[in-house]
Amino acid sequence: MSGALLAVVNPAAGGGRCGKLVGPALDRLRAAGIRLDVAETRYPGHGSELVREAYRAGQRRFLAVGGDGTSYEIVNGLFPGAESGERPTLAFLPLGTGNSFLRDFTDRGAEYATRALLEGRSRTCDVLRMTHRDGVIHYLNLLSMGFTANVAALTNRRFKSLGEFGYLLGVFLCLLRLRREAFPLRVDGEPEWDRRRCLFLTFNNSKFTGGKMMIAPQADPTDGLVEFVRWGPIGRLGLLANLHRLYDGSHVAHPLASRRSARRIEFALDGPVDVMVDGEVRTLDCRALDVLPAALEVAI
Repeated sequence: MSGALLAVVNPAAGGGRCGKLVGPALDRLRAAGIRLDVAETRYPGHGSELVREAYRAGQRRFLAVGGDGTSYEIVNGLFPGAESGERPTLAFLPLGTGNSFLRDFTDRGAEYATRALLEGRSRTCDVLRMTHRDGVIHYLNLLSMGFTANVAALTNRRFKSLGEFGYLLGVFLCLLRLRREAFPLRVDGEPEWDRRRCLFLTFNNSKFTGGKMMIAPQADPTDGLVEFVRWGPIGRLGLLANLHRLYDGSHVAHPLASRRSARRIEFALDGPVDVMVDGEVRTLDCRALDVLPAALEVAI
């Protein structure tokens, strides 16, 4: 990979783990001949600001140093500006908590990502675009609504400082007050709107979330399509009995589950809802979801 990369570093990723490991990790890349410029993020959204400014100034190669949230901020700094410009390249140095996009390709994380950089390996990748009432967001991995987003939102707002235990608390509380909601939508302009209640919906570019759960086993980040997974109004006992199936992808075979590929999904929500997008929690009044095919070069 020629030219210097802009390494966007989130030192807070992984509960501060990234800040402790980043120095030696970047030194190893430099020792191997990788040219780097480094920019450190200081607050949420700062990565997007840094990348947006760098892209406008002519920078086209970026390195996400952190977790899924770091990649998310870089992608949202690149787009929509890069839609009509030269295709940018994104490489990864996974030092955060979750690295779900990479998990589609390897379970060796940083080792695999570093090797891809050194060998100059890359491929094109789709970017998904969600248009909402107040603007647009872009993502690489997945966006979910319903139970999964509710757990993430509750954990972030009340239990984030407790780490993995906080997440388990969020799961427990959301199970106690389990809601099966309707998120009216239609796929690829079909005449009928789907208003059925469900446990959750996910709109996926890649297979994994949380680094371990295979939410969308048939997703392909290079096919120009959204992989749409729906799990219907399963009850508490049914959910508990089937949670393990989220880890091997077999949940899509459940009688209340379904999946399909789509080019565009439109929403008719009653107002803003919590969504989880690439590990980040947002509250959005969603309008439409579509695909930017082969919009990004990824070092994989």
